Amino acid sequence: MKYILASIRFILLLLTTFSIYFAWWIISFIIPNKSLWRQVCFRLWARSFSRIIGMKIEVIGSPPKPPFFLVSNHLSYVDIPLIRSVVDGVFVAKSEIREWFLIGRIVADMETVFIDRQNRRDIPQAGEKILEKLDAGEGVIVFPEGTSTKGEEVLRFKSSLLEFPAKTDFPVHYMAISYRTPNNEPPAHTICWWGDVTLIAHMWKLLQIPHFEAILIFGDEAIQHSDRKELAEILWKKVSDKFLPIL
Repeated sequence: MKYILASIRFILLLLTTFSIYFAWWIISFIIPNKSLWRQVCFRLWARSFSRIIGMKIEVIGSPPKPPFFLVSNHLSYVDIPLIRSVVDGVFVAKSEIREWFLIGRIVADMETVFIDRQNRRDIPQAGEKILEKLDAGEGVIVFPEGTSTKGEEVLRFKSSLLEFPAKTDFPVHYMAISYRTPNNEPPAHTICWWGDVTLIAHMWKLLQIPHFEAILIFGDEAIQHSDRKELAEILWKKVSDKFLPIL
């Protein structure tokens, strides 16, 4: 039965994703406010994705309103539709995603800011794009851990991308993500995507779960600091305090 459920969900995800993307592509040639239309389509896709995979979302605290700079821990690709179901913004993502078949094109068209963390010269370019998004009144979402984890703890935050809010004294919002699954489905292996498991193999396992809960906990206040390393340390402690470890 669970394989039938996974198959139906997979087909629905494909149909939903390409239908919304096609609608976005067509209407983007007509509508003058492309940014607004992109946000509407991205939000519609995220909420549809969440419903199809059986994700029930609990929000604790108040999400920030654009323009904002928001940091979070990172557990899975599921974080993307989870966050976008609640807040509007663009993500900062590793440059390898741009090369993924079909997904890379769609992600790029959603105005994702790509960064090659191995190339230090790429960081200032990404920073300029981040500032452009903020100046345009958009939200920017960053995962400072630099990778997804199995949810035992929050990894120390990398400070490179925090250079830009630090030098402009831009307030940084923060949140923590956690997941709960049925007792026989450990979230560290069914929701969290880490290690050497491929995307398709992990998603196939995820789609077999009847339902699960996602918890978004937003911080109470935005943080400002002129030193990026100090800012990273403060934000890491704040997110760690809010984080509910995945067992």
